[in-house]
Amino acid sequence: MVIVPNVLGLLVALLLDKPGRFYNAMRSVFFTPMILSSVVVSVIWTRLLDTDGLVNQALRALGVHQPPAWLSDPDYALYSVASIISWQMLGFCVVVYLAGLQGVPVELQEASSIDGAGPIRRFRAVTWPLLAPALTINTVVLLISAFKTYDYIKVITNGGPGAGTTATIAFDVLQTGFDANHVGYASAMAVAMLVIVGVTTAVALWILRRREIDL
Repeated sequence: MVIVPNVLGLLVALLLDKPGRFYNAMRSVFFTPMILSSVVVSVIWTRLLDTDGLVNQALRALGVHQPPAWLSDPDYALYSVASIISWQMLGFCVVVYLAGLQGVPVELQEASSIDGAGPIRRFRAVTWPLLAPALTINTVVLLISAFKTYDYIKVITNGGPGAGTTATIAFDVLQTGFDANHVGYASAMAVAMLVIVGVTTAVALWILRRREIDL
């Protein structure tokens, strides 16, 4: 949930960093999932990834006789849920990276081009260092989102299949507090979760900000 949207978001942003109505329309297309409710997204993908859903029907049409049980097989369920969340968060990463790309001075690009740098070299030496703040924002937001994931899990798998195959910390906290009615224990778990998220976020920010300074 942190790596995949970051990588794909950067690639899509590089492709869409061009003027024109078509590219403006494509930016809207990629950002559209972000404005949808997480419950709506979960229901849509639950139908698509069902045993007889459109995804498996397409795989059968391509010659796959036994498509995976994306949401009921413990080997695939966690990756399927993570992919769904990554799909929705992709638009956020694209917008942040596009904002960073549009802040890259044209003069630097032109100067590096005059010096003989190719597209890859220009990206590594000019564009990528200036995208460090965008990487920091995306990584921290995605990291916190991963820790607090609950609604997707509740709607898609309810923590299964099996014993907690896709259960997250936030899901366990709410299940303990409301379903098992152990409010005190759930409160202690929530405090522990707050500490874990706070420490992890602080470490990530420290590392990423040091990288920004070094670049």
